Amino acid sequence: MRRASPILRDVALLALRLDRAVPGTVEAFTGDPALRRHVLVETAPSASELVETARRLRAELPEVHLAPAREEFIAAELGALEHAARALAGEPVSFREAVEQTFGVPVVAGDPDVYRDAHRDLDGLLRGPGSLAGRVAAYRHGDELPPERLGPAVAALVAALRERTAARIGLPEGEAADVELVTGRPWTGFTRYLGHARSRVRFAADVRVRAGQLALLVAHEIYPGHHTEHCRRDAVATARPERAVSLARSPRALVVEGAADAGLAAVVGEEWGGWAASVLAGVGVRTDGELARRVDEAMVPLHRVRLDAATMIHERGAGPDDVLAHLCRWMLVDESRARRMLTFLTHPQWRTYTATYVEGFPLVRAWLRCGPGDPATRLARLLDEPLVPSGLRRDLRTSGPAAAGRVAADRVVLDPATTTGGVDHTMNGRPFC
Repeated sequence: MRRASPILRDVALLALRLDRAVPGTVEAFTGDPALRRHVLVETAPSASELVETARRLRAELPEVHLAPAREEFIAAELGALEHAARALAGEPVSFREAVEQTFGVPVVAGDPDVYRDAHRDLDGLLRGPGSLAGRVAAYRHGDELPPERLGPAVAALVAALRERTAARIGLPEGEAADVELVTGRPWTGFTRYLGHARSRVRFAADVRVRAGQLALLVAHEIYPGHHTEHCRRDAVATARPERAVSLARSPRALVVEGAADAGLAAVVGEEWGGWAASVLAGVGVRTDGELARRVDEAMVPLHRVRLDAATMIHERGAGPDDVLAHLCRWMLVDESRARRMLTFLTHPQWRTYTATYVEGFPLVRAWLRCGPGDPATRLARLLDEPLVPSGLRRDLRTSGPAAAGRVAADRVVLDPATTTGGVDHTMNGRPFC
């Protein structure tokens, strides 16, 4: 039987070597600094050598006899690293294969009938004259947060969500998130973990954010989202060295994005809209929180349209005009907004990342709802343990008839051969609809 420490060290070295070749592969590393120093001064291995290393480590992993969840997690991470090395080596990999190997989920086509049902739900929520797309646009515009109120609104939500998160799932002593407002960035929010339970979180000040969705964004990035997950992951990394490496693209990344999107409801409650409106009212920001929550929920089935669009581009060779028309029709957005989506979907580094939101949110939400324990307790477990999509799907398959109904309602892929719908939200932050 092989000892665990050498193979875990080799996995960390593989990740750091790939990060040297493709910066951004490793989102955060809080392990032995000597490993990073070693990688920076050594003769860089070739891409083919990195592919062979990933395959060798996966073959050797069962010999270590780790606990099943740990072995499943490390094997999933090695699968993502192998794909990254294959891409670096120039091996041809289809979009579908890239998503499945990197994130551990299949690419599943959306159902136009599901999209039509979502449009009917939105039509009932946003009544009035004119087209549904026009009413949705008017609603978005009317709920926009004035730029000068963004700072106070974010600060109020950060404080309120920190209190809720500490009470419901716990936070490590001394943690802190430093918030900055920035301009000229392609995202609405971005979290960079600095180590020692501290993060730098940036929010885009030049993007007109809806007041009713701001709580979702803050929760996604900070409490109980990315910052909280990094802090708790770092806290267990001493006993579980494999957790010291956080990959930007891996099956675990899909779970983390799903947890960031589902976290607000887990720590505040499913009816979070009124709570968020009350917090914002304290700093002079008015929004109909309950309507915002219901609109957001109605939009959920439409988010798969983004993955449809990515498949049209990368699998079927569709032209920009056809993709833009698809986005505008089903997501009820104008061409300018659709073009911003298209930029993300065609970005060489992030084109597959949409899958983390499409599949991550419904999978995690269904798992949080399926017990045992309340959603906040299960969220804490999800953040602390090395759970990956295959493990969550396995839990859901064995959760009983009541859970099966909730899984079906959320259209979660339990069997990779099953075609269902799903959800989408953006790289390290929600692309607001």
